[in-house]
Amino acid sequence: MVRHSGGRGWYGKVAGAALGVTVLAVGASMWTAQADPVGGGASPKVSASATPDSAVEPVDVTIAHASDAGARGVNLTIDDGPDPAWTPRVLDLLREYGVKATFCMTGVQAQAHPDLVKDVVAAGHRLCDHSVSHDTGMDRKSEAYQSKEILDAERMITKASGGVRPQYYRAPGGAFTPYSRKLAASRGMRPLGWNVDTKDFERPGTDAIVATVRRELPNGPTILFHDAGGDRTQTVEALRRLLPWLEEQGYSFGFPVR
Repeated sequence: MVRHSGGRGWYGKVAGAALGVTVLAVGASMWTAQADPVGGGASPKVSASATPDSAVEPVDVTIAHASDAGARGVNLTIDDGPDPAWTPRVLDLLREYGVKATFCMTGVQAQAHPDLVKDVVAAGHRLCDHSVSHDTGMDRKSEAYQSKEILDAERMITKASGGVRPQYYRAPGGAFTPYSRKLAASRGMRPLGWNVDTKDFERPGTDAIVATVRRELPNGPTILFHDAGGDRTQTVEALRRLLPWLEEQGYSFGFPVR
């Protein structure tokens, strides 16, 4: 399975300082294919680190790409935050255009910036579990390790939000496994993929980010951006140009299907 790389080592430093987690840096490009169907075997067990909730309803284990806004729907997904420098700017821009998005947060960042998590929720956006430490090698780790990364992040994000649970799980770099998908789905978090990788984390330039979205949007509605991990000026400026363009093209903004 191919995965993101480049300029992401900051998570290892942050997570090591905060949680004593060592992040394995893995090089590659992007993930686009849906993982193999979940096989048989025992259902994953929820560990003590997860937030107990008798109201949690399991969801589909397949990786979501479609939009609940229909055939002309677009899903904006914002990964790796929240970040005090960039998340507020992204939120201001989304508010200006009346757009909702899905924020895929790491447990480390959510724990460090709970006020920003609450701001995201208060603005009507949805939360997504992006693991504790953004380890793109999770698919080669033990099931116990995968469980801890997913369920601890769920707990950390829920606590930071004031009780609002993440509705999706996006594996770092697309490093899903049948086990991680089944576990997330059992906790009411739909596995979440993407169709358009803007590669904004590489800072290719605002024009390149905009061009990528315009070129690749026919591939599907879920677009991947980032609000942490470095200078996100290009991301913010690209969104400023893309949001009105998408509306002009007749697209509406929705959330990934659950």
